[in-house]
Order: sequence, then C-alpha cells, then structure tokens
Amino acid sequence: MQYEGEESERNVFYTGAAPNQQAIPAVDYLMSKDGGDVKRWVLAGTDYVYPRTTNRILEAYLKAKGVAAEDIMINYTPFGHSDWQTIVSDVKKFGSAGKKTAVVSTINGDANVPFYKELSNQGVKATDIPVVAFSVGEEELAGIDTKDLVGHLAAWNYFQSDKAPINATFIKQWQTFTKNPKRVTNDPMEAHFVGFNMWVKAVEKAGTIDTDKVIAALPGTEAPNLSGGISKMLPNHHITKPVMIGEIRADGQFDVVWQTKGLVAGDAWSDFLEGSKDLEADWVDKKCGNFNVKTGKCGS
Repeated sequence: MQYEGEESERNVFYTGAAPNQQAIPAVDYLMSKDGGDVKRWVLAGTDYVYPRTTNRILEAYLKAKGVAAEDIMINYTPFGHSDWQTIVSDVKKFGSAGKKTAVVSTINGDANVPFYKELSNQGVKATDIPVVAFSVGEEELAGIDTKDLVGHLAAWNYFQSDKAPINATFIKQWQTFTKNPKRVTNDPMEAHFVGFNMWVKAVEKAGTIDTDKVIAALPGTEAPNLSGGISKMLPNHHITKPVMIGEIRADGQFDVVWQTKGLVAGDAWSDFLEGSKDLEADWVDKKCGNFNVKTGKCGS
C-alpha cells in the first residue's frame, strides 16, 4: 500500500508509494495549468497516522510553494464517518473566495461514498472543486454507484486501464484465476506484483532464502511494472515508480489525464519536514535507515 513515509527499516521493503510518489505529484498537477491552477487547498483525511503525516508534509510543501496559511483548510473525520453535510458546506464556503480550490483526500474506506454523495447533493461538481483521492481505486469503486464520483481524480502509480501488453496479460490471468471476468485489479496489487518478482530475483541471486542474504541481494534488483516500465529496488528499500493522475469514469475505471515522464524514486524521509529533510536511508553503503547528512551520523 501507499504510506506516509518517515521511516526506513532494514527488514522492510516498501513497494507502495511514499508521499513524493503520490501526494506531492498530485499537488504539483493541480497547481499546473493542466490541473486547474489551484490556489486554495482542502486537506481532508480520516483520523489516523497516514492522513495526518501526509498532510503535515503537504502543508509544509504548500507553504514552501508560497501558499498562505489562510488558503489551507485541514479536516479529519473518524473511520466510517457518514454525516458530511456540515463539512461539505464548509468546503463549499472555503471554495467561494474567488480562488480555484481543490480537495486533497486521504479519506479512507466506507466514508468516501457519503462524502462524494454529499458533494453532489450540495451541487459541488468536479469542475468546480475537484477532489484528488489517494485511497480510492478500482477495488473501492467496484460494485458501488459511481455517478457522484465521475470527473473527480485519483493519484496512483498504476491504473487497470493502462494499455501496456504486460498489463493486459496480468488482468486476463487474474480474472481467469478468480473465475470472474469483471474482477478488477488495482494499485496495491501491482505493487505486490513488482515486489514479489523482485524477491524472486533476489533469492535467485543469493542462491538461498536465508533472510539476511536476500535482504542484501534485493537493492539494485529490477522487475517489470504493469505500465510497461522497469522498477528498481533502491538502497533505501523503496522502489522507482511512475506517478499517474486518473479521472474517474462511470464504469469505475480511470482515464489517465497526466503522468510523469519517467519513474520517480521513493523517498523515505520528506524533504519538507524539519527533522526529516536532513535524513537519508541507505542500507547498502551506510547500513543506516536515518543517516543525518549534516552531522554525518546514523540515528538510533
């Protein structure tokens, strides 16, 4: 899964997106002319570690880009939150200040359905205040009425709609395995596909499944991703990934409206947080997950 970053552990290999492989590029897209030249930001999330940490990074990033504090609204709700009337009303009011506004959503789980429904109920269209989500993909959209979500956005490193031949093969194999021709794929599945194949190559290289030897063999290992590129395991135990912005369709799939030209290297530590921006993870040369480049020392 995608995660909030701010860690690097020797025994963990992170195949999901770090914030610089999902959240930061999504904001960059929305800031661009193609993304609507957004000036005001609603950071809406479920109340747990991933949204809170991601939004700390995004708030610092937005301010570094010159966004004023009064142009950033932050809101958290519990898991399963269903009464969105007041919050959506606040979002609508926040977006009426004459500046293009967007919602960056780390809302997770079932709460997404009533959230988008309330946006529709209050006449908030994707063309007015677009929502870019980090936790809404094909699996979340499967089996629900997507009419209230059409036109809104999601940021991932993979979409089922990708036309790469390797993806077509994978989808066919998956649907054959599940005996369900309508079963969808999604981003976390693709991350596991890449990670498992990297592990296999590392085992072959090490000639053993001994944990320490496989850990040592994994950095530098490459494996195909499902969008036609080759991902690589880095010394910080994160991988390289493309970043894509998809627009939700009525059938629960996504039209890719933007993507990076190349693959983005996962960053364990945010460049925009005090206490993190001086840290780097390197388990190959420095044998350290939080090496401080200013002090030249490895943290505890």
